[in-house]
Parts: sequence; C-alpha cells; structure tokens
Amino acid sequence: MDKMKEIVEKLNLWAYKYYTLDEPIVSDAEYDKLYDELLKLEKETGVILPNSPTQRVGGEVLEKFEKHTHLRELYSLQKAQSFEELEDFHNRCLKLLNEYNSINNTKKILEYYVEYKFDGLTINLTYDKGILISASTRGNGVYGEEVFEQVKTIKSIPLEIDYKGLVEIQGEAIMPLSALAKYNETAEVPLKNARNAAAGAIRNLDPKKTASRNLDAFIYNVGFKSDEQFKTQEEMISFLKENKFKVNEYEKKCLNLKEIKDKIREIDVLRKKVDYLTDGVVIKVNDFELREFFGYTNKFPRFAIAYKFEAEEYSTILKEVVWNVGRTGKVTPTAILEPVEIGDVTVQRATLNNYDDILRKKVKINSRVLIRRSNDVIPEILGTMDEDNGNEIEIKMPTHCPYCKSELIRDGVHFFCTNTLACTPQLTSSLVHFSSKNAMNIEGLSEKTIESLFDKLGVDKVYKIYDLKYDELITLEKFKDKKVNNLLNSIEESKKVNLENFIYALGIKNVGIKTAKDLAKKYINLDNLRETTVEELLQINDVGDVVANSIFEFFNDEYSKDALNKLLEKGIEVIPYKEISKSEFTDKKIVITGTFKNYKRKDLEDIFSQNGLIVQSAVAKSTDYLVVGEKAGSKLKKAQELGIEIITEENLESFLQSISLE
Repeated sequence: MDKMKEIVEKLNLWAYKYYTLDEPIVSDAEYDKLYDELLKLEKETGVILPNSPTQRVGGEVLEKFEKHTHLRELYSLQKAQSFEELEDFHNRCLKLLNEYNSINNTKKILEYYVEYKFDGLTINLTYDKGILISASTRGNGVYGEEVFEQVKTIKSIPLEIDYKGLVEIQGEAIMPLSALAKYNETAEVPLKNARNAAAGAIRNLDPKKTASRNLDAFIYNVGFKSDEQFKTQEEMISFLKENKFKVNEYEKKCLNLKEIKDKIREIDVLRKKVDYLTDGVVIKVNDFELREFFGYTNKFPRFAIAYKFEAEEYSTILKEVVWNVGRTGKVTPTAILEPVEIGDVTVQRATLNNYDDILRKKVKINSRVLIRRSNDVIPEILGTMDEDNGNEIEIKMPTHCPYCKSELIRDGVHFFCTNTLACTPQLTSSLVHFSSKNAMNIEGLSEKTIESLFDKLGVDKVYKIYDLKYDELITLEKFKDKKVNNLLNSIEESKKVNLENFIYALGIKNVGIKTAKDLAKKYINLDNLRETTVEELLQINDVGDVVANSIFEFFNDEYSKDALNKLLEKGIEVIPYKEISKSEFTDKKIVITGTFKNYKRKDLEDIFSQNGLIVQSAVAKSTDYLVVGEKAGSKLKKAQELGIEIITEENLESFLQSISLE
C-alpha cells in the first residue's frame, strides 16, 4: 500500500506540473512507466486510492482564464507501449462484443479505426446556430480554460459551419515544425519544442502572441451533438469534413490485430516525414453503438486506446543529487544532470524514486547514466553506463531533513521527516492543499505567502489562518493595503463552504475530491460523517478497507478531532449536501461578465451550477441570461443585440433568491 501511495503522490505532482503549469519535470516515458506500475498494483490488490490518477482526467484550471464547463466530459485515453498490451485491449473488446451480441442476438463484428496521435494541446470547440461561440482547453475533463480569442487565430478552424445544432468538437492545436523553424529565425528567445510552443501560445493571455506562432489544428472527434447521433467513425469524420474542419487524411480501417500492428509500423515510418509532432497511434472501435455498450471507466473509454512509440535513450553525467520534502514528510531524491541536448530539449534534471533505487541502479556522483526520454523535459534514469571511471562519489544515505535538520526515520524504502509542526515544506504543502480551489478556495494563499506566514507570523496550524489580522499582514514584504484586504476578504468568504469541499480540505489520507463528494452525498452533513463507522463507509462505491479506515481513524484521532473543533470554532459554516432538483431554471444557459462588489465570479458560477443552470463563457443566441458587473465589455453589447435578459448587480440578489427558491 505504501508503494501505491508513493506512486499516486508522484504521478499527481507530475500531472500538475505538466497539465496545469506547463512546467513538465519528467518525460512522457517516465510518467507512462510509473502509471503502468500503478495500474498493475491496482489490479493485483483490488485497491484504487481515491486520488489515483487512474480515476481522473487531466488537471486543474488556472484562475487567470475564465472557466468553461464542457457539455460532455472529455476523457483521456488508456495507453499501450507494447503489442502485448494492445492485444490485451483487443481481447477485452472481443469479450465485450460477445456480450453485446449475446444480449442483443446480433452478429456484429469488430472494426477499428487507426489514426495519428498528435503531440500538441487538446482544444474543445463549441458551435451553436452554426457559429463558433467558445473554445477551451481540456482542463480536468469537466472544466477547461476559455481560450476563445486565442483559438480564433488558428486559420484552419472555421468560425462558422453549416451544421446549426449545438455541438462540441475536439481536436489538437499544433505548431507545425516548419512554422517553428520560421519563428525561430527572428525570435529573440527561440522556441525549443513544438508541443510546448503550441500549448504556450494557446494559454497566452495575449492573442497577438498566439497569432505570431501560426498554429494549426487537426480535428478528430465530436464530443456532443444535440440531435441525431452518428452510427460509425466514418460518419463522424464525414460530418467533420462536410463542415470544413481540417481532418488528418490518415484514417485507416482495420479488421484484426495484425492489421493494426501493420498500420502502427507504417505510421512509425511516416511520422518522421510529416510537418508536425506525433507520439503514437490512436485505435478506436468504429461502431458507435458498440462504443456506447463498451462504456467508460472513471478515466478512459473502453473502446479506444493510444499506442505510444518507444522513447529515445541517451547518456550524460550525474553531477549532484538533491533531497526534497513533500507534504507527508517523505524525503525523495532528484538527480542534477550535466546538460544534454535531446532533440530540441535541454535535459538537466531527473527524478529518482528512493535511496534503494539509487543503489539498485548503481548511481553515483560523476557516473555516466543512461536516460530515456520521450517528448518531455526530464527523463527516467535507467542505470549507469560504467562501473568506475575513477571520479565517482558514493551518494550518501540521508540522515537529517534538508530543511529543518530533524533526524529522519526510515519506513520501508522511504525516509520521512517527522517534524510535522515546524518543517516548512510539510506545513506549506498542507496549507496550500487546504486553501486550494477544490477545498476552501482561499485566493492569495500561494506557497510563497504561506512560507511568509509561517516564518514571520507563526502560522504553524491550519486553523491559525483565521486568526490573521490586518496589522500583522501589512508588515510582510510586498503586502500592500489592497493585497492584505483581498486576502482577509477571501479568508472570511471561505468560512461558508460546501460539505464536499470541506471534507477535501481536511486532507484526510486517501480522500480525493471524488471520495469527498461521495461522502457528502451519503452523510448530508458533517455531524453524520463524524459519527460514521467503518462498516457504513464500506457501503460506498469505490471505498475499500484502506480508505474506510483512513476516514474512520481521522475522525476518531484525538489530535485530528481537536484540530477540527478549533477550525469550526473560527466560524466556519459547513453547508450540508443538497441534490439539485429540477426547476424552471434547470438547463438554462447563463453567462457572467465584469466584476462584482459582493461576489466572486467563481462563487456565482458555483451557485448557478448548484441550482441547475449551465454556465457558459460566451454569449450566443441560445444564451438565456447575462449577469453583468462592472467593466462588462463586448458581451453586454452582444447580449443587447440578441435581446438576451440582462441581470445587473442591482437585481442580482433577487435573481439568486428566485433560483434558490425553486
């Protein structure tokens, strides 16, 4: 179980860096290898941790962009890196096919479609009445970042299509290699990687900078369509072509595993000749009726898989190993490498699993190490190239915390700092988690700010956040009047929190946001949850022995109970769980624009969503309401032209009351 927890923690960190910050710290190959190891452990043990990346998509949405709610969840794809894994996928499909034919008394056969797996940034396009009204990133699969103005700079994406229903289209924004080369001819700071160049362009707040990179896009999926559904992949591709979307011409039908393997080998040759990055092959079941029957896991569709090509291997010198402390106190090593150019990326860092990993791979300071890289910045270390070059230095086993200097304890293959009360990385990580968007949603509590609160103001417990005063905060570096007041207001606003968010904020071992929501739905209020038993917890889907015991132990631990009581004494109101009931406002479309004196936009979005409205990011003919604050901009003008009902800040309160009364 400890091994599984370690892997989940590491994968979630890597995913956050990769998907949210665009600051990748490991290679695709290293991520995929560890991810596969986690899948194997989950299969062997039958245990899936609630925060496992196998249960989620993607990552978190950056606050600098408006949030877009997808009409239908965008799933990622299960990955295969060998023909054996591909065969396993095929056999699972055959089994599901036989089940379908048996139930429906039919004789359907399996047909697959094979296509390139593009290496760029997934975009989600929304059209209504034939007009492009929104464009977003995939985000976490449910919510994405609104990048409408940026995507409009991609000339191959039509602003208007023939189809007049509501539809969501997915594709990949890419920077052609020729465009990258041309850009670098005059760029002050050359771009090194086409994937990161595309992602950085789309997620740039200045559309002019996006336009300067001359992006392109391949469209490959219809995620939502309001009327008659497709019967096959061929029908869907025809629809895309008919509506003038750019579709990659390599779409091949395969009837068996041998044909799929042949196409993979073919693409592996062809991909080196095309003007864009690819990192694999996507295989999809052709029949949409079968797709619906096959269904989805929490993360993946069961009817599709991505085959990833083998990573490249290189060698370099290991110069240093540094030790880092995580939220749980676990101390992990990071390798500092002699810079090596791999393709168009300079690699300087690599993650090592633990000290036993160092010994097993015979890694030493100044040793030449073999590294494997796919399409990301930091690779995996496979081992050393030679036993002894005369300059090697043994890497010492850590004995004291690199931050607080406390003596470390060893638990299995891992080292831990037990100084939870005064070790800065541990405390700051806990506070960052507590204040995060899916938890208490306290804006302004960055990791750097939390370190200042710890060092300067003695905030060494989570509940002490609620004791902060203006006179204290104003003494901190770079804290001016506006910043202090914004932080204090955000802290005060966080005192009113939904049950599922509060549960998640508590940082209970093995409890992620999904489990927190499941707990809220079952227990309705906090008091009921605090009195639960292990037996009751085990009745919840996806809650096994480990998770149930973690929850029970948390609410029965004297230290945790004391900390929770002190937190509640600060005036926190935990709002009981409430099922959304249908009303005249259910499925009404609403757009928010401008700034508000008494509300944050996220709070408004949450209120509207909780009462059944669909929050959109762009005004269209189908929009029912526009909520207007100060500095409304062009959305107000468009809404007026379309005759859409406008709700100003003056009548916002009465509108909120009306939707909540329903």
